Amino acid sequence: MTATYWLVVGFAGQALFGMRFIIQWIISEKRGESVIPLPFWYLSIGGSLILLSYAIHKQDPVFILGQSLGSIIYIRNLILISRKKKALAIGNIENE
Repeated sequence: MTATYWLVVGFAGQALFGMRFIIQWIISEKRGESVIPLPFWYLSIGGSLILLSYAIHKQDPVFILGQSLGSIIYIRNLILISRKKKALAIGNIENE
C-alpha cells in the first residue's frame, strides 16, 4: 500500500479519536456537568484500533504499546457500563 494510503489511515484514526473529546464536550455542555457519554468509548476504541494499525505499519513500538493498552481500557469501560445497566434494569424489575 502507498504512503499516501497510510497517511489517510493515520489521519482518519486521529480524527476519530479526537472526535470523542468534541462529543464529550457537547454532551457535558448540554447537561451542565462533566460526563463521559457512551459514544466517547466507541470513538475511543475505533480511533485507537485504526491508530494501532497505523503504528504497526510504522513499526513504532511506543505508539503500538500505547494504543494496545488504551484499547483494552476502553473495552473494559464498556463492559463495566453494560454490567451497571443490567444491574439497574434487574433492580427496577424487582422493585415493580
